[in-house]
Amino acid sequence: MELPEIAANKLRNARRIVIKLGTSLVTADDGSAASERLSSLVDSIVSLHSEERQIVLVSSGAIGLGRARLGLSKVRLGDLVLRQACAAVGQSLLMNVYENLFGAHNVRIAQVLLTEDDFSVRQRYSNLRHTMEKLLKLGVVPIVNENDTVSTFELEYFDESGRRVFSDNDRLAALIMSQFEADALIMLSNVDGFIVQESVVPFVTQIDSELKELALGPSQGGRGGMATKLEAAEIAMRAGGIAVIANGSRPGILDKVFAGEGIGSTFLSEKRMRGKRRWIKYAADVRGKLVINPGARKAILDGKASLLSSGVISVGEKFKALDVVSIVDHQGHELARGIANCSSHEAEALIAETSGKVKARVLVTRNNIVLND
Repeated sequence: MELPEIAANKLRNARRIVIKLGTSLVTADDGSAASERLSSLVDSIVSLHSEERQIVLVSSGAIGLGRARLGLSKVRLGDLVLRQACAAVGQSLLMNVYENLFGAHNVRIAQVLLTEDDFSVRQRYSNLRHTMEKLLKLGVVPIVNENDTVSTFELEYFDESGRRVFSDNDRLAALIMSQFEADALIMLSNVDGFIVQESVVPFVTQIDSELKELALGPSQGGRGGMATKLEAAEIAMRAGGIAVIANGSRPGILDKVFAGEGIGSTFLSEKRMRGKRRWIKYAADVRGKLVINPGARKAILDGKASLLSSGVISVGEKFKALDVVSIVDHQGHELARGIANCSSHEAEALIAETSGKVKARVLVTRNNIVLND
């Protein structure tokens, strides 16, 4: 299918690009680096870089490379410490591969290892942006990975309760794309795109709950699956950019994507969310919970009101002032997230005072509240 012209033009004209390579592309069947495939992809990235486009490369593969180097046939998903050990061994191998490939073109690279706090803590989020901006201005290609040796965020597995089943570098790539307001996010793995009933969905303008339901299930080679890719595409769309899911093993895939040929699945929306609101919704770690009454629920959803102490039934979990908290109705459904004006201890005191006819205080200001879709 031919891409709509607006989408094709966005890809042709993209100046700041985040490219994510999945484990299935980085590693061969025996666990070693897939040198020939990576060489072809790096050639295309260098070509884009030579056009004065700024490139951030997010690469999986460290755990797979480390596993092979340690002579392990496999690593159990639940063995967190062993996975971290494999990551520690494999990360240097991964960077050595990229140093050789990019060095052959005289393109400088930098290793950037991140943890969840680099996104959830506002000050660290800001510091990261300054560092990455400087690298890009210096013409360096940052190569980013989750710091699996010290962080467990990406390695932990959850049940089927509606929370993330698997976490992967897809989300990391999307958060970077959002943070630096990149024009395009390209997620390459061993699948042709977002597939429904054995057919690739070529163009998506909205990601709803029905679409997300179709995407559940992990991938064969990496930690993530289509669900994490859809989540990443949604973040990219909310950042005002364009996202593409495509098969990185196909020859010249990046050249075709940025020629606007409509390869894989492309995601583009006219709805954009401002930077702070995107941080609240996607990047920030939720530290606590405020359970609200029906009146406050209606005021927030229909009246675009702030959350007052008079509208809160209870405080769940401890949090500090300026932490992001979950705003939950009396039935336990999360309807929004917001930045707390005070700590959980202070909030409990204000709620108690309000019940004694003292004037209600603002616990979460309206412009710091982001509603769930």
